[in-house]
Amino acid sequence: MAIVKGSSPLEAGMQGEQRKEENLSRRPKPGMADRLAGEARDYADNLKPFLPQELVGGSLPYVPGTEEEAVWNAASQACGTEKVHFCYTIEDRRVYYLACPSSMLSSSPDSWCPLAAALPGNSEYWDKETVYLYEQEGVASALRWDPETNRMQVFLGASRTILPRIQSMDANFVTINPNVADIVVWQNRNLKTEKLARATARMLVIIGLMIALIAIGILVTNYFAINMMQRDLSTVKMKTQEAADSLMMKAFNAMQNDTIKHMVRIQELLDLLGKVDGTLVKYEVNNDKVTWEALVPQAFVTRFQNVSPSTDLEPDGRVRITGRK
Repeated sequence: MAIVKGSSPLEAGMQGEQRKEENLSRRPKPGMADRLAGEARDYADNLKPFLPQELVGGSLPYVPGTEEEAVWNAASQACGTEKVHFCYTIEDRRVYYLACPSSMLSSSPDSWCPLAAALPGNSEYWDKETVYLYEQEGVASALRWDPETNRMQVFLGASRTILPRIQSMDANFVTINPNVADIVVWQNRNLKTEKLARATARMLVIIGLMIALIAIGILVTNYFAINMMQRDLSTVKMKTQEAADSLMMKAFNAMQNDTIKHMVRIQELLDLLGKVDGTLVKYEVNNDKVTWEALVPQAFVTRFQNVSPSTDLEPDGRVRITGRK
């Protein structure tokens, strides 16, 4: 028993024409990777329906973020090769997919499988009690769910073999019309990786050219600014001369200090103390005031003028004298 949407053939026909127009407006469009790779113009949006000779399908548990990897692994094992085309949908915590070896699409590269429109969540899916059929050039395919195990099954073979078997089942069936069904694009991991690589290389080239143009613009601007700008160096010369004069004054003042005078005075004290077995222990200059201390034998204190002897003797028996000037 075939299911027809609508309450009458007229309404069904009108709905079919409306869906056909909507399908034309919902053709696949190039994605961000196609635009970044510069291949948006070459993107094939008018895909032709094609039924691969080797088609597999199934369902997997849904793990967020790993659905594409899981589908690719399952499809590769089912098809016996890593080069597979696949499509999938997600519904009720399950991932439903169809896949085929990439070599099956060698004669129809820009194509899609109408049976994929019957996957849960797509335009032709009704429920799991319905059998979905598609026939092309003597080859028929069917998509159904086993009522006992609830597992998705895909049948593929000659029309004269598949159609009688499906029609003998106690179930409703729907024939998929590729003209009104929403197109489901095949996915291929190798092609996607290569496309991303081309997009990355193109963006690197574009960014490098932009940086080079910006650098050239800055260099040209600086060149004109240096050669066209009127430079007034009088202020620079004046500040340079003031700095040079200041340095010369500081150098002159440094040469006029009392360093030499104090060195001579220290040498005189050392000579005098050396004659009486004395020791110079301090010589301090603070704001032009000189303070010095020495240790001398008690018998020689009177030889030093303008000094203040300490009343206490040092451990070695000498007297500490303090002179100021």
